[in-house]
Amino acid sequence: MIIEGTIVRGREFEPVEGRVVVENGEIATVEEDSVESDDIVCPAFVNAHTHIGDSIAKEAGEGLSLEELVAPPDGLKHRLLREADQSELVEAMAHSLSYMEQSGTGAFVEFREGGVDGIRAIRAALADSDLESVVLGRETVDAMEIADGFGASGANDGEFGDERRATRRAGKLFGIHAGEVDSSDINAALDLDPDFLVHMVHAEELHMERVADSEIPVAVCPRSNLVTGVGMPPVEELARRTTVALGTDNVFLNSPSMFREMAFTAKLFDVSARDVLRMATVNGAELAGLDCGLVEEGRPARLLVLDGDSDNLAGARNAIRAIVRRAGTSDVKQVVSPDRDDPRR
Repeated sequence: MIIEGTIVRGREFEPVEGRVVVENGEIATVEEDSVESDDIVCPAFVNAHTHIGDSIAKEAGEGLSLEELVAPPDGLKHRLLREADQSELVEAMAHSLSYMEQSGTGAFVEFREGGVDGIRAIRAALADSDLESVVLGRETVDAMEIADGFGASGANDGEFGDERRATRRAGKLFGIHAGEVDSSDINAALDLDPDFLVHMVHAEELHMERVADSEIPVAVCPRSNLVTGVGMPPVEELARRTTVALGTDNVFLNSPSMFREMAFTAKLFDVSARDVLRMATVNGAELAGLDCGLVEEGRPARLLVLDGDSDNLAGARNAIRAIVRRAGTSDVKQVVSPDRDDPRR
């Protein structure tokens, strides 16, 4: 497979004209050359924080507080998940996963409710998907054992020491929500030495110093935080101290579109478009221990190809800003996966 256009190349995300040659699902070469294509080639997105099970209840719960919406065990989402038929849940998740692929996402990190049954449900939903998934179980250590790790709700909801020790023994990921509603759970979350934190809306200077010292990455979800009214994460300050990745959070609150998340972040915070694109690709990959998120030789070919001559993108003078601030699902020409011979069109 040969893909030509403006290529967002390497860790510096340098836009160069040329071609990407893919062989056996791997990027064989990235060649700088004059080409006729207007396409823009960049890494497929990595959504660093999702709750895909919420797909059964999109736009539910208007006017409810964050606690009423998502707090375990009896927040609205947890009640709806308990009431849902398994086949209904799997079908709803499959729709969201398909949309994520269509909108340029190549991999995602999921906090999956429902214990062992919840893990089995999302595995079933992923059966026909080319997405790379990191699925973290919740609620029980048994769920973690058949998943890729454990995703804790927050240190105020429990101690999670047993789960952290179990993930460490198993060599699996441990992520935890922290500082979403207030700062009261951040130190306790940091004491668990997690592999990554989610939200950190109310992080204070002491917390950010601890994050920097421990080199713990953070997944931020600004659109979700806006919808739930908890405030905005200190993205600029966090980015100066650690790796920051972007996630879309609960599907019933927001579409799992990384295009929307990037544009919102780029326009709300004082961070460059290049840094936002890193948050949406390689930073999420590194947070989750995945080998994707960059267009460079030897990497798996998880690529996004945009139609640079679309009505929306034609005339764009800056490829990085066009991807981050302007592009959308309608501009997607191909999503290339290493797991298939032909790209998704």
